[in-house]
Amino acid sequence: MITEGYVSFKFSNSYMLRDITPVTVVVGGFFGDEGKGKVAAYLGLSIKPSVAVRTGSINAGHTVTYRGRTWKLRSIPSAFLHKLCRLYIPAGALISIPVFFNEVREAECDGRVFVDFNTGVITDEHVMRERGDEVMSLIGSTKQGVGAAMADRVRRVLKLARDYGELKNYLRDVALEVNEAVDRGEEVLIEGTQGLYLSLYFGTYPYVTSRDTSASGVLSEVGLGPKKVDDVLVVFKSYVTRVGEGPLPNELSYDDIVKFGFLEKASVTGRVRRAAPFNYELARRAVTINSATQVAITKIDVLFRDAQNVREWGKLPREARKWVEEVEEVLKVPVTLVGTGEEVEAMVDRRKDVFGSLRR
Repeated sequence: MITEGYVSFKFSNSYMLRDITPVTVVVGGFFGDEGKGKVAAYLGLSIKPSVAVRTGSINAGHTVTYRGRTWKLRSIPSAFLHKLCRLYIPAGALISIPVFFNEVREAECDGRVFVDFNTGVITDEHVMRERGDEVMSLIGSTKQGVGAAMADRVRRVLKLARDYGELKNYLRDVALEVNEAVDRGEEVLIEGTQGLYLSLYFGTYPYVTSRDTSASGVLSEVGLGPKKVDDVLVVFKSYVTRVGEGPLPNELSYDDIVKFGFLEKASVTGRVRRAAPFNYELARRAVTINSATQVAITKIDVLFRDAQNVREWGKLPREARKWVEEVEEVLKVPVTLVGTGEEVEAMVDRRKDVFGSLRR
């Protein structure tokens, strides 16, 4: 029911009153690889945001598969599929100039993609430093130069986007433009990278990345205050995967990974991902720290093969619907999106049933 700018919905035997705001933040709930790119791309086509912002850096790849074509994005927001969307890379992010220009060509988004003046730039020197760093090898670094560049940023010696002439036509004050878009009531989609348990602060330190990957950290990178955000969507996969070193509770053997169909390779490094069953304890903590208002679950078709490419809740196998409802009951947050295949449009969208509106 929609009344005077609010959406009222019933969930877990309680009514919740939600102020409609135009900002959605998408973050990962496990160790990355949850399918945030697919979810962000779907939301780009569904809610049609005026603005999409991609945080993080090139050590995280978001895969977007749409109508027979696949993009592996390391800089550009996954919502690029929506042709009227302005695409931003914020001040808190890091880019590689060759990777950036390659993606601009691949995504055919030149003229609507912008970089903040203060976005950090990774160079070949950063990559070489990281590849020669034994500590980086021990913690399972992707060795893309991200950690070295972040270290230089903390030392205040890192060169920024404003220092490179080839980026001149792409430079903007991203924080200002995103805030102005929010104030005008435009739809804004913020896309985080990696997952909560790779956060520098909340993850499995020292086996973590060089930034905070929580919703709060993502907003900090953009320059958007928490009072302007009311919707945080945490993405989980139907099982847990992790690349590189560090703890992984209930980790499966390689043979079991193959048996259950969990075998995957990382989009940036090509390394085989370790895997474990869905972890409710980790999921609950991720929901709490990120202040999740919604949950998306991807690759449910791996657990329930008959769910592949299904796009309606009532057509999912009964066992799959029961499992999703169990997740909702444990997490106390509605599961609004259920991914049923690699294609962006292979999605069960429950937002209208849960919130009374596709927007929320």
